Amino acid sequence: MTVRSVKPRRSTAPQVTRTVLKNGVRVNLVRMPYVHRSALDVHVRVGSRFETRRENGISHFHEHMLHRGIPGHPTAHAQALAFEELGAAFGAMTYVDHGALSCSVPTENLERALDLTALLCESPLFNDIAIEKGIVREELLESYDGDGRLIDGPSILRQLCFGRHPLGMPIAGTRATLARFDAAALRKFHRQHYVGERLVLTLSGPIDVDRLGRLASRRFGGLPRGRDITAEAPPEQRAAQFRYLGDNTSQTWLGLGFRAPGDRDPDEAATELLMRVLDDGNATRLYRTLSDERGLCYDVSAMYEAYADVGVLEIVAECAHASAPRVLAETLNVLTDLATHGPTPEELARAKARLRWQMLELYDMPTELAGFVGQGVLSAAEVQPEARIEKLMNVTCANVRDAAARIFRARRSSLVVVGKLDKPAQRKLQAAQAGLGT
Repeated sequence: MTVRSVKPRRSTAPQVTRTVLKNGVRVNLVRMPYVHRSALDVHVRVGSRFETRRENGISHFHEHMLHRGIPGHPTAHAQALAFEELGAAFGAMTYVDHGALSCSVPTENLERALDLTALLCESPLFNDIAIEKGIVREELLESYDGDGRLIDGPSILRQLCFGRHPLGMPIAGTRATLARFDAAALRKFHRQHYVGERLVLTLSGPIDVDRLGRLASRRFGGLPRGRDITAEAPPEQRAAQFRYLGDNTSQTWLGLGFRAPGDRDPDEAATELLMRVLDDGNATRLYRTLSDERGLCYDVSAMYEAYADVGVLEIVAECAHASAPRVLAETLNVLTDLATHGPTPEELARAKARLRWQMLELYDMPTELAGFVGQGVLSAAEVQPEARIEKLMNVTCANVRDAAARIFRARRSSLVVVGKLDKPAQRKLQAAQAGLGT
């Protein structure tokens, strides 16, 4: 195996030792001698963007089934008890382009927790499929109304942003796809994805690096190598997308999404800070304009998510039905101003300072740091918070302005409205969207 040590820039930063096993598993050992708990994290290249429409949701259902037994602990209860008797908090999540298994545990029990997690990656039992399908079915029902219509705004917004590309498919799939999954499909999925070339293991805390490195090699080195997986980039969005869904609720939900830079785009760091200028606390642009100064919303938020080749920046607000056109108009004014003038130096400095503090907090949180390092290795990004901080601190006001001008254009936008609006109000919203960036 090959070993490379990534040295921190300061003595207070954790030491990250990166190892690649013979079967391709990438192992990160993060030494944090000053904390009192350890964590392990497994990142796997799964998710809805690697699925077909027929198998959409299998990554998510597989994640659920990983709770349904391992050798020696053959039921969901027995498996949960095995982790919890170690003082461990085990969890699993599925995202658009990766899955993650995470476990926070007292350091003296880290090795035993690692062994249990290795069993999950080697030979999950997939027991009680029908029971787990019932649980996931209940989860899916939360996105539909009594007539069977999809009313989940975020899911509809992703469909508009990416069309029929896999990035537009729901992570949890549909009731129709869920019905198709059986033990054979789960075992095939596991054999394809839980392989060395698609897996990253991270251990963090006051660990013995040499001992844990040997144990990781012994427990994860037996996985088949397999091969990595790639995904086709989505076609460029060329026209504004709009959808209105009537719903008898007390408020209108507005979701405004934009195609944005991906992980490897030169504008990625500037886009991250653009999002922070928009929404990183109550003193930022969106909340100040829509809530503090106009009183139009109880809350408004922005989110930026970057994948390997593309990203999405979303703005979400809920408001009184009659206020929806004004909420969108005020939001578009904020975006237009940033695209024209950029943030003020004070705004950008404040966003950078808050982001730097948040990144350095990772040095006190083994679970969060393990997730950061593991995801960084999986996506070929930074694995030290300080490297990420340095990149972000070099962003200028002009960089943020240019990123905003590139992103905030009508042809890159998708707008979803869920509520009770008459036809004139709907037309007003669509016209405002169409005028952005012109």
